[in-house]
Amino acid sequence: MEVVRRSVKKEEEEEQQDMNKNVMVNHMAQMGFRVLGFVLSLVAAIVVGLNKQSKVVPLTVSLNLPPLDYTLTANWHYLSALVYLLATNVIACSYSFLSFVFMLKNKNKDNILALLVIVLDTVMVALLFSSSGAAAAVGVIAYHGNSHVQWNKVCDVYGRFCKQMAASTVLSLAGAVVFMLLVVLASVGLQKRPK
Repeated sequence: MEVVRRSVKKEEEEEQQDMNKNVMVNHMAQMGFRVLGFVLSLVAAIVVGLNKQSKVVPLTVSLNLPPLDYTLTANWHYLSALVYLLATNVIACSYSFLSFVFMLKNKNKDNILALLVIVLDTVMVALLFSSSGAAAAVGVIAYHGNSHVQWNKVCDVYGRFCKQMAASTVLSLAGAVVFMLLVVLASVGLQKRPK
């Protein structure tokens, strides 16, 4: 009888050690993804914030007069979608840093904090996907134009501006995917947490 109890106790201890190991691996993966989310959203915000291009464009006023050279500037804050993209990436970057610090101190001991982090990670997913979608929609119009409403394409004039806008949109989308993976990891972590 004593041998059976020792065997059962040993199995329970091994199971507890495996569970603790799984929780630690999950925690380390979450910390790595938080750093990646921080870096992606920071770089996306920097790329948007530095996005500006000036071009000298000849404007024809009259067919009888020679064209006038006029300097036109494309700047990120002229488009509300890019302002939104910058703002959401700054929010995601700040949140990622703060959640990293809180997760370092908490180490998944508090369920309420873990649930709050899952909810806020989900909010970051929504913000980043929506801002990336808005920037991508503006980018498509800038690249192709829209003949139905007489909007001309501008990426043939502002090539570098459009490339930076596309790069920041892709970085922001990658950040959204990272936060989505964080939601999945945290949800799985809640299920496997020792009681």
